[in-house]
Amino acid sequence: MHTLKALFVFAVLIVAFVLVACQPAAATVTLTITPYITPTPTPYPAVITDPPGVEMVLVPAGEFSMGSENGDSDEKPVHTVYLDAFYIDKYEVTNVFYAACVLADACQPPKETRSDTRTSYYGNSEYADYPVIYVDWNMAKAYCEWRGARLPSEAEWEKAARGTDGRTYPWGEGVDCSHANYWGQSNGCVGDTSPVGSYESGKSFYGAYDMAGNVCEWVADWYDSSYYFGSPSSNPQGPSLGEYRVVRGGSWGADENLVRASDRAWAEPSRFSGHLGFRCSRSP
Repeated sequence: MHTLKALFVFAVLIVAFVLVACQPAAATVTLTITPYITPTPTPYPAVITDPPGVEMVLVPAGEFSMGSENGDSDEKPVHTVYLDAFYIDKYEVTNVFYAACVLADACQPPKETRSDTRTSYYGNSEYADYPVIYVDWNMAKAYCEWRGARLPSEAEWEKAARGTDGRTYPWGEGVDCSHANYWGQSNGCVGDTSPVGSYESGKSFYGAYDMAGNVCEWVADWYDSSYYFGSPSSNPQGPSLGEYRVVRGGSWGADENLVRASDRAWAEPSRFSGHLGFRCSRSP
């Protein structure tokens, strides 16, 4: 009995072997594994034109040194600030672009239609491409919001003006009337506003014009002389409250010290003058 059972098992194994041996050979499969590659973010355009037709230049994300050890006490200490990428107006807001907002009933007309040496300025086609003046902080804010933009933060403004290498002026070092419209001579370089974009040699590293001189510029932040002590290192937005708003850039009536990229000035939000204008910024 045991012999018969053993023979039966042996026969089954022989049949199984034959069946397997008679099968066609399996195809060789080569498995290729493609390593995962993190997609490279699509870079933002260096220059855009927003719906109202205003050109804006890109300031890429990254760190820069804010402040100056050679400046006034409110420019100290020099500290490293990280900012997300943003766009800022290539030029100061002009009379003609501001007038479009007024025509749309989204902005108030400037408080005055003159400039310091011109009896007819705003509304005069001769000065369409000159910076709008006699606008207070709230008027500047309303205009930027009408465009779907905003006033730049103080940190955004400074980075756009001086880049990441700590330069004193938007173009580098040294200033004269070939770089900016400021009070560089006994009677000033111009003695009033000039058309935006007039100083090719005075533009910033990112391609923004007139960030030194022509008109001072409102920014979003409240002013605090000691804000740089302990201010956030990433995307700072300024103090939560205050009495004055920060003003940057100096005007056609400012000296070489006041048109430095790190210089900080301030004014009551209700203030307006023939020296004070603005530009806008926006996130990509």
